[in-house]
This record gives sequence, structure tokens and C-alpha cells, in this order.
Amino acid sequence: MAIILLFIEICSIFTAVYVAMLVWPDPSAINSFNIANWPAQALALSLCCVVTFYYNDLYDFRTVRSLPQFLSRLPRSFGAAVVMAGSLLYMLLPHAKFSAGPVAASFLTAAGLLLLIRAATYALMKSRLFRERVLILGATPLAKSLIAELEARQHCKVIGVVDDVLTSDPVVPRHLLLGSRRHLRHIIEEVRPSRIVAALTERRGRLPVNDLLESRANGIVVEDGIEVYERLTGKLAIESLMPSNLIFSREFRKFRLDLMFGRTISLLVSIIGLVFCAPLLGLIALAIKLDSTGSVFFVQDRVGIGGRRFKLIKFRTMHPSKNHRSEWAKDNDDRITRVGRWLRKFRLDELPQFVLKLRTLCLGVTKCF
Repeated sequence: MAIILLFIEICSIFTAVYVAMLVWPDPSAINSFNIANWPAQALALSLCCVVTFYYNDLYDFRTVRSLPQFLSRLPRSFGAAVVMAGSLLYMLLPHAKFSAGPVAASFLTAAGLLLLIRAATYALMKSRLFRERVLILGATPLAKSLIAELEARQHCKVIGVVDDVLTSDPVVPRHLLLGSRRHLRHIIEEVRPSRIVAALTERRGRLPVNDLLESRANGIVVEDGIEVYERLTGKLAIESLMPSNLIFSREFRKFRLDLMFGRTISLLVSIIGLVFCAPLLGLIALAIKLDSTGSVFFVQDRVGIGGRRFKLIKFRTMHPSKNHRSEWAKDNDDRITRVGRWLRKFRLDELPQFVLKLRTLCLGVTKCF
């Protein structure tokens, strides 16, 4: 749905900007700049809006779940898009003349259209027509987590859980329990779900295969609970993960073109980052030396692809100690230096990883554990 919304917003912003300038009532303002530059302005704002919306999670419905949440992020995102679009047009078309009136009108029109599109999107997500009825198979901790995630989304409704619950205190809410797995076919006919999520921890001898196959043939979507949880949260359900999920996962398959593109982008970003951050790196190193004794860098062994070892480099943020209580940062809060606290707050201790990225790109150990 996010991809469809992205394309709708690109086309809508482009059209809004172009039409707003076209119908501007003052002909003298229209003639004061080159009409041929209108498409460039419309396209620049459209693409910049998409980029800033993406980086502000406005296409992630797990994060921005309602219109008020969208409105709280819109001014920052749209403002950044306008600045980016203006900078981009100035670099690409330095001699072009843009009149303030039509430009401001086009930006306001685009912002208003975005509000209408998002309001309609969230209204559709709430409507019964687009709301999915989800039936969960298995009263497990994974099912409990899935219920919480699904209920937080406006386009989903958990209609019940099917399992043979023998305990007096089930993991899932008791009012959602619809019956045992033996009666799954009758439950499906009664509640008519649009999606079934299998959240059983142990499937051997417990999975009603025939009923699920029949449901799939009748057009009901049947999904694995672990995959659904990962899609909803962006996290792995570690407690419920089985070896088969890793063995048959498609995430380990990487195409050579994707790897080449990723390495090229990483190389360019690392070089540009090093050039621009070089003065800051020197100042941080000096501040660390003046603040506490010890080396400037914190170095730790990591393992990359194929078991190849390499050194992870960061700015040191703690006082040196020979007796480590644990590797967790919260267990070593008393060792954090004054400079280190600020470095951690703004993630500046990670800047030396520009150097690490360049080195690992050359060695081929870019992924680590």
C-alpha cells in the first residue's frame, strides 16, 4: 500500500504544482520567468517530498498510524522538501527566474493536496471495506504479540484465536478464544476471516493442514506468524524462530547487481563523509585526549562474511578498565566520560566507521555479526 501511495503522491504533487502555476491570475508574474522550467520545478518538489517523507517514516504505517501523527511530522518533512527542491533547482537551473507568487501558491496547493490524500487514506484504512479480518491459529506468546501489533493498525481486526487451550490462564485474551483446532473449518465458515495467521510454536501433528489448504483454495490468505510479525514490526520473533525459517528464508539471497550498487553507494558516502567530517574528527580526538587518559579510539574484534575477522573502530567514550562487568552499555554508565556522554547522545562516536567502511569494502567483509 505504501508503494501505491508513493506513486499517487508523486503524480498529485507534480500536477498540483504545474496547475497552480498555470492558473496564476497575474500574467505579468507568469511571463517573468521561463515557462519551460515549470516541469522541472514540479518534478523537483515531487521527488524531494517523497525523499523527505521516506526518511521521516511517513510511508511506514507501523510508525505513523493515524492522521494526527502524520500532521505532527508534515511541517518538518514538507519544509525540508521545499528547501531541498529550491537548492536542487538553483544548482541545476542557476539562470532560471522564478516568481515568488506562483511558486508559493504551487507549494501551498501541493501541501493541501497531500493533506487530502492522507486524510482519505486513513479514512479508507478505517472503513470496513478495506479492514482485514484476521484469525490467529495458536494461543501462544507469538499470538499475543501479533494481536497487539494488529490491533494497533487501523486496517486490521483480530476476530479470534483458535487453539486447544487447557490452562485456566491462557496467554491470549479469553474473549478472543473461539474454539479448538478440530472445529477450525466450522469456525472459518462462521466468522469468515480474510486472513489466517498460523502462530503455533510446535506444528508437528498440530497443524490442521487440510483445513488450511481448503481455506487457501477458497481465497483466504494463510500466512506464517513469524513472517507476519517481522513484516509488522521490522523485528525477528527470536523466541518463536525455528531453524526452518532461517533455512528457507529469502533474505540471505543477494543479487550481484544489488551488492555492486550497495558497495558503490557506501564507498561514495564514506569518501564524502570523511572529507566533510575531517575537521570534526580532529576536534573530537583532541577533546577525548584532554578529557581523560587512554587512547582516542575504542577497538573491538568483529566477524564478517566467511568468518573473516576485522577491527571495529569508534571514538572512546569510557574510562579504560581492565575488569569489564559486561558488554552492555547500561552496566557501564559510571565509566562514561564527560565528552563520551555528548558523543553518544549525538552518535558522534560512530564517525570513525567511515574509515572502517572504506577498509571493509576493500577487504570484502562488509557484513558483520
